[in-house]
Amino acid sequence: MIQLYNTLTNKKENFVPLVPGVVNMYVCGPTVYNYIHIGNARSVIAFDTIRRYFEFRGYKVNYVSNFTDVDDKIIREGHELKISPREVADRFIKAFYEDTDALNVKRATMNPRVMNIMNDIVSFISDLVKKGYAYESCGDVYYRARKFKNYGELSGQSIDELEEGASERVNNDELNKKQDPLDFALWKSAKKGEISWESPWSNGRPGWHIECSVMATKYLGETIDIHAGGQDLEFPHHENEIAQSEAKTGKKFANYWLHNGFVTIGKDDEKMSKSLGNFVTVHDIIKKVSPQVLRFFMATTQYRRPIQYSQANLEEADTNLKKLKNAYQNAGYRLQTAIKDVPIESEIKEYLAVQKKAFVEALDDDFNVQNGITVIYELAKKINVYSALQNPAAKSLVALRTLLKELLEVFGIRLTDNLGQEDEEIENLISQRNKARANRDFANSDAIRAELKRRGIILEDTPQGTRWKKID
Repeated sequence: MIQLYNTLTNKKENFVPLVPGVVNMYVCGPTVYNYIHIGNARSVIAFDTIRRYFEFRGYKVNYVSNFTDVDDKIIREGHELKISPREVADRFIKAFYEDTDALNVKRATMNPRVMNIMNDIVSFISDLVKKGYAYESCGDVYYRARKFKNYGELSGQSIDELEEGASERVNNDELNKKQDPLDFALWKSAKKGEISWESPWSNGRPGWHIECSVMATKYLGETIDIHAGGQDLEFPHHENEIAQSEAKTGKKFANYWLHNGFVTIGKDDEKMSKSLGNFVTVHDIIKKVSPQVLRFFMATTQYRRPIQYSQANLEEADTNLKKLKNAYQNAGYRLQTAIKDVPIESEIKEYLAVQKKAFVEALDDDFNVQNGITVIYELAKKINVYSALQNPAAKSLVALRTLLKELLEVFGIRLTDNLGQEDEEIENLISQRNKARANRDFANSDAIRAELKRRGIILEDTPQGTRWKKID
């Protein structure tokens, strides 16, 4: 059974979905005013990998992740670019898809946008006002945080701690409008020239926190299985989502809360963020680094752990990924001379069952991808050893490769056979070398062998003919 670490309870729990065989999962998405940086990509990749594992285990996953497409940052970016907030959002939503497609992130079941659900947001806020959980002040609407009895439970903070922190964060103008420093905005009246929508309270736009409550309950139901996002969203964003949603519905909002660790950078392991100015965008990095390498680098660290971003760590990921790809490719090349029509050996069948079981046990434990990738490395070693046998059985080799491909798909890594034009060139060069050897033209034969070695191809001359494989 899959176990998840639930931030709400601070312990691992058995995952029991509301509907057997179905996972309803909401993941907080980006505010689309710029390209995503690799700190944002960490969350996208982590929860895409978790989604893939649920699907690997046979679940149907309804995966909803929003775009915040109206926000102070978007408005400022629009002013600078002299375009509308909607045009800013459209531009960077397109960029988001381009970058995440390159990282082999599966498209969400739905990516709702704030601008498209404004009536739902106004209706949601109106219900909170009617229930006494929210109040209007000078055209703004605020949520009475203290009225919600479990406020602070997710982040493990007391009301006194929260009140002290709120007093430091809130400016005088907001304090004058609020009944309590802890209260947070559900609706904000528009300043002159800002984009706005009509509401019973003012022409304005929603506060950030209300958006996800409305989207999650609208598209996944009043109670969902999993709500996920970065650790920095735990408070106040997710805390506020719980308060809003449960006050409106009277039901538990989410059964499991998952939060991914930060990406850190530099010798002091500083958190990467746009506000600190120490970020690297995915748009820029994948011009220099293979998107598959960046994906592998991030997907192979357990989602709750921090990731230290560095050139050295990227290079290590590149090396390890090449080893896995080469094991798969070399076994594919070996299939050309493997023995056909031999059943899969019982030893290979048993080995495959053991490895798959070990992989499942690793990832069932709160998605422990680091133990999972260890299983994959062992599988690649076995493939290399089996490929080097004098007479490997083709069906056994295919079964080994198939499992490697299947397990790496969970990490979002594609393996391809790649037995195309390049291989024809290699075979032609080997044919030329064999003719040269037959003619005792050893200088030409050695030159061709050296050229193949330069391309990462090593040759093995056997009584059955010349075999070849790729090396790192």
